[in-house]
Amino acid sequence: MINATEQLSPVREAFNFEVVKMPLFGPENMKTGVYGLFRDDTGAFVGSGSVSQKYTPHTSEDVIALAEAAQHAFDDDIVPDCHFRDGHYVTISPNDSYRRSIYGTSDNIFPRVVIRAGLDKESFRATMGFFRDACMNLAMLRMVEGTTVTIRHTSGLRAQMNELIEQFSVLKQSWGSIETAVRHMQSRDVLLNEFLDAVYGQPDQNKPSAVTRHENRTKAIMSRVLDERMKTGRPLMGGNFQVSAWEAFNAVQGYAQHVAPARTRSGKNVDDFDRILRANDPSSSIGKYVAKAEELAMTA
Repeated sequence: MINATEQLSPVREAFNFEVVKMPLFGPENMKTGVYGLFRDDTGAFVGSGSVSQKYTPHTSEDVIALAEAAQHAFDDDIVPDCHFRDGHYVTISPNDSYRRSIYGTSDNIFPRVVIRAGLDKESFRATMGFFRDACMNLAMLRMVEGTTVTIRHTSGLRAQMNELIEQFSVLKQSWGSIETAVRHMQSRDVLLNEFLDAVYGQPDQNKPSAVTRHENRTKAIMSRVLDERMKTGRPLMGGNFQVSAWEAFNAVQGYAQHVAPARTRSGKNVDDFDRILRANDPSSSIGKYVAKAEELAMTA
């Protein structure tokens, strides 16, 4: 069995650099009084913009302290995964004992804790989400209380370890609330066509391109539902397209995460983790539909 120190080695390896604050200058080296954040290994500019002289960026050791606190809260048995997106992200996967079977034995969900330590002067956030085997989705339910904790953005989190462990222990309890919400969605039936119309609305019939996008999206989502029905051993869908609200939510969330067009401002395609972030961000162009789908599925 991997010991506690070895479990955190991926975090140390991924974040083996620091973010440093450097003064920004105008033309002819004119002092500006503002600062920028840069990686000390590549020199790349990071963060969402300039910062003041008083701003202190967190350290890689602070991020490791967050991961360690989560590790202790989940009985020292986790698998971390790390990403840097103008801030540090750590995804924590507890052991398989938290697995929940939602339908039969093939529609399973597992907890995933996503820790966000941004460089945007906002609080750190840790959110309990779930990973669903049937569609490889990583989703977060915004309407379930207690699934997110905030941690003050500061340097020197190691000194607050006991408090951090307590916060993650509280977050751990939200897994039961997520399971209850998921089972509620599974127990309710919806008509998929009506559900999708409520999420996306009807296209302007005078705009052929909008009609085509709407039809292609509906076909893609329908295909996801049919495929997942086979994987999870559900009966074939009848002519009225009746499914559980759980299936309908996952169809929209899965489409947003895996299929919906998503590009950076420069026009480049985003990677899998970027798609996860966008699908779970209600303010994004695709995440807003996932938020609407959750609302409808929870109130069905």
